[in-house]
Amino acid sequence: MTTERAQAVSTMFTRIARRYDLMNSLMTGGRHHAWRGAAAREAVAAPPGPVLDLATGTADLAIAAQRLDPARVVIGADFSLGMLAEGRRKLDAVSARVPLAAADALALPFADGAFASVVSAFLLRNLVDLDAGLAEMRRVTRRGGRVITLDIVKIALPLWDALFGLYFHRVVPAIGAVVAGDRQAYTYLPDSVDRFLSARDLATAMRRAGLRDVGYRTFGLGSVGLHVGVV
Repeated sequence: MTTERAQAVSTMFTRIARRYDLMNSLMTGGRHHAWRGAAAREAVAAPPGPVLDLATGTADLAIAAQRLDPARVVIGADFSLGMLAEGRRKLDAVSARVPLAAADALALPFADGAFASVVSAFLLRNLVDLDAGLAEMRRVTRRGGRVITLDIVKIALPLWDALFGLYFHRVVPAIGAVVAGDRQAYTYLPDSVDRFLSARDLATAMRRAGLRDVGYRTFGLGSVGLHVGVV
């Protein structure tokens, strides 16, 4: 990501890095751990080979994947240096061996086919070019490997969509102001969902990127989508 918007997003995530885990728990009632666990299980179900946790944040998903398959190499990458610092602290605390790298999701510093699976959690909404990001994830995944995405998606049910929008646009920024001291960051979050796709449309985008056998399931009454595609 090289645009002004991308730099602003990176700076924002660095600002909220220390409160990121707490805010996720408050916003989801702690369910984000289970959702990342489901994504980790999909990642280690890939053929043998290393796993890339892209937009690793504070490394929860990378830790979950390594615990599920200790023999597999898991690498975490993020474009926010603040998030990487928090991830390193967490990895040291749990004695997890996960190398971390600073990386731009639109120009990954890895060779073609370097990974058996590439997994991301809550990344795609932040990309300035979704198609380019999916193409990069596919590029660094080897033939027969998996691309897995976990993200907040637009809700298909109109009434629930309205209620969720009220919570996301009114309650979440207020919590962010008190807990993280950053209302702006947690106003950006619901705005990014408003600009994003439904679970079905994201599956279509993944197929457009050249992924095969794309399937998905949703959590949180349809507010979070877990998508899996094969290279």
